[in-house]
Amino acid sequence: MLTENYITAFCTISKGVVSKNGTKIFKNTNDGPASFFTSIYQHFQLKYPKYYKMDNLSKLGWLATEILQYESFEKNNYQPEDIGIVLANANSSLDDDIKYFETTKAIASPSLFVYTLPNIVIGEICIRNNFKGEQAFFIQDKFDADFMCQQVNYLLNENILQACICGWVEVLEQDYKAVLFLAEKIKTKKSVLFSAENMDKFFNDIDN
Repeated sequence: MLTENYITAFCTISKGVVSKNGTKIFKNTNDGPASFFTSIYQHFQLKYPKYYKMDNLSKLGWLATEILQYESFEKNNYQPEDIGIVLANANSSLDDDIKYFETTKAIASPSLFVYTLPNIVIGEICIRNNFKGEQAFFIQDKFDADFMCQQVNYLLNENILQACICGWVEVLEQDYKAVLFLAEKIKTKKSVLFSAENMDKFFNDIDN
């Protein structure tokens, strides 16, 4: 059954700026990705010891998910199996692949090897939040809002999920960008229609 679904929150992290629902909430343009991500973690007083063991891709996705949910998502209203994650990027885990390859010239790093799959970021988010619903990670040349909208609407409309965190999480050397959306069936005063047009608008706004 086709129904309307809604974006109840969105978060962007790019170019030293963190935004929530279109409002800039943190800025630090003086640091590279690793230092910037840690400054976000410290600024928002997040508490998760495993954070420091993650690779940059996982840190970025994890941070965006934490901010996305804050005061926006009552996950306890859902069963763990009802919440899923659908993500995409263009370079897979290449940032870690390059670093891991460099270690093989001496002693290959097991701690880097475990992050040479892009869907590990989903695992880190799910472990933190006890999400157990459908999960997928797609590799695309660029963010394809039509594709993402089709995938997530199917999961929601077929009652495979009741809520889904979806979007783009990309890190490659000094470049990074995360744009995550919280898609739910509920309509609130601040929500907007979950559509390709709205996702594209929010995704591109941070580049303007």
